[in-house]
Amino acid sequence: MGSKQAGTAAGPGVPAPSDPAQIRNVVLVGPSAAGKTTLVEALLEATSAIPRPGAVTEGTTVCDHEPASIDQQRSIALSIAPVQHGETKINLIDTPGYADFVGELRAGLRAADAALFVVAATEGVDAATRAIWHECAAVGMPRAVVISRLDQPRADFDTALLTCQDAFGGGVLPLYLPHVEGGEPTGLLGLVTESIYQDGQVRPADEALRAEVEQPRGELIEAIIAESEDESLMDRYLAGEQIDEDTLIGDLETAVARGGLHPVLPVSALTGLGIPEVLDGIRRGFPSPLEHQLPEFTDPHGGNPRLLTPDPDGPLAAEVVHTSVDSYVGRVSLARVFSGTMRPERPVHVSGHGMAERGHPDHDEDERVAHLYSPLGATLREVPQCVAGDLCALTKIGSAETGDTLSDPSDPMLLTPWPMPEPLLPIAVTAHNRSDEDALARNLNRLIAADPSLRLERDSETHQLVLWCMGEAHAGVVLQRLREGGAEVDTVPVRVALRQTFTKPAKGHGRHVKQSGGHGQYAVCDLEIEPLPAGSGVEFAEEVVGGAVPRQFIPSVEKGVRAQLEKGITEGCPIVDVRVTLVDGKAHSVDSSDAAFQAAGALGVKAAAEQAGLTTLEPVDEVAVRIPDEHLGAILGDLSSRRGKVVGTEPEDGGWTVVRAHVPASELIRYTVNVRSLTSGSATFTRHFESYEPVPDGLVPK
Repeated sequence: MGSKQAGTAAGPGVPAPSDPAQIRNVVLVGPSAAGKTTLVEALLEATSAIPRPGAVTEGTTVCDHEPASIDQQRSIALSIAPVQHGETKINLIDTPGYADFVGELRAGLRAADAALFVVAATEGVDAATRAIWHECAAVGMPRAVVISRLDQPRADFDTALLTCQDAFGGGVLPLYLPHVEGGEPTGLLGLVTESIYQDGQVRPADEALRAEVEQPRGELIEAIIAESEDESLMDRYLAGEQIDEDTLIGDLETAVARGGLHPVLPVSALTGLGIPEVLDGIRRGFPSPLEHQLPEFTDPHGGNPRLLTPDPDGPLAAEVVHTSVDSYVGRVSLARVFSGTMRPERPVHVSGHGMAERGHPDHDEDERVAHLYSPLGATLREVPQCVAGDLCALTKIGSAETGDTLSDPSDPMLLTPWPMPEPLLPIAVTAHNRSDEDALARNLNRLIAADPSLRLERDSETHQLVLWCMGEAHAGVVLQRLREGGAEVDTVPVRVALRQTFTKPAKGHGRHVKQSGGHGQYAVCDLEIEPLPAGSGVEFAEEVVGGAVPRQFIPSVEKGVRAQLEKGITEGCPIVDVRVTLVDGKAHSVDSSDAAFQAAGALGVKAAAEQAGLTTLEPVDEVAVRIPDEHLGAILGDLSSRRGKVVGTEPEDGGWTVVRAHVPASELIRYTVNVRSLTSGSATFTRHFESYEPVPDGLVPK
């Protein structure tokens, strides 16, 4: 998992719990540069997992260990950082905030039981983070919010809180407020306890502070009580009764676990402000794997669906959520164990289905787990087991790919892969020279196995090797990983597969006559070619009378005709949607042959094409762009500049619109980059092939 050598034995402090109740799996979600990785460093230091925190700018953090991540100074891959807080193991799952690496984020969501949304006090909430929040809400995943970077000069907690409440909706309420002295946040004011948490000590707030926070405290307590199972609690509170602190904290944990309340915690990772409270909030407020309903498992063929529970003694069922290649130990598979217990020196069944369209052929293999590790970023620390609900790393499971299911060979299972957005930026690559071809093929297989957001396409028409990526940053990382693996590659312009068809009916005379001593070659055929409606393909007919072309050579003519149509008159532009009729011809009793009539058929096509003239067809895709209403004008203008034809707009709730348009594929090669630029990263779009349409006169497609 990077460039650091794996450990070979469990060292002191390596958590390996035996009870799922002692585990919390928390994914950190938020915009790029919100401070997720820096927060993980502070949590690691606070729990003595590391002696001192690293820095993103220096490339010394636990989670950002890949060379590409260090170069770009941002997370590009999912990474795990377990910490021990009291009796609880907390698996911190750090994910990239940049939209190009959404595949890693979705893997983190699959591995987690709760989400911690990190929002910088100096920035806002982007559209992608809003969308992920609502996805978590749809599946009932508990969520909390950390407002980070309170040490920054422009930090404004109150504004950031309002931004989060506007972006995420109801139930987003502060659990603590920054306690400011001398213009700087020096501690936290707990709204439930009405206490000040500062320098590791707790003291009661004075009357002035209590009066200052009376309103936000009242809102929080009402939200907590609303989730309580004690229906009399609200009446007692409204009647003026003081609800005891233990009751409120117990109901707070219930409210968070149910997803009805989303506490907000102020944090400065650099000063340590709020770090103990985050750890305590995760341990007490977020659910254990025992409270997480597992996804449905089937047999490897999709039959016999069943629901499992996170029982360490149950049948083994785990999923590979991330794959990487370590320079020392080879392929490393990070797995979430949903049921049963994973142990070293035991066989597992590896099952992968449903991703063939992205270059992952269906596969079922039995392999042996040699060792189990608890990953700390790139460092692997050996552990004796991994129980249901925990995360672990396995090495040298050669057939395992991201999204695969691991189970007992005597009871093989399959878990449907998590949904992935379609990669929409094509990058055509070639080996730099012939000696790089093997390395390119080998490294492409590794990349595809590790990254389900990447799609490999070998275009049969343009003969290009195309990598479909999520965006420019993703493409850059893919190319860097190829080169780090020893494959020198070049990028070339992506070509769009064009076609041609006849503009009008035409006749073609094909004459192939050669004499060179001995048997010669003799074949003559007369063809009539007419255009057909779009999508009709190629039809061949014969109306030969009197045996002008012997019956045994008619298939030869058809073969030559079809070969020439597929090749095209213009290189790389096959001719489509025509009917070719063989009407006459001549043969020689000695010199006619299959090869001669194939050649005559091809010559007849060329002659007819010269007479009729050809029109070039280009692929046109239907595009659906989902955008905030304020960007509608910019998108419509941009689509028009790309020769797009808008076919409809569909308003959606919340100030969004879906624009549907037909756009030439040649105009969409970099559209994912352009549409993000036009909408500040808020737009998403899908595309699928619609039809082939004539290229306008005088225009040469890109």
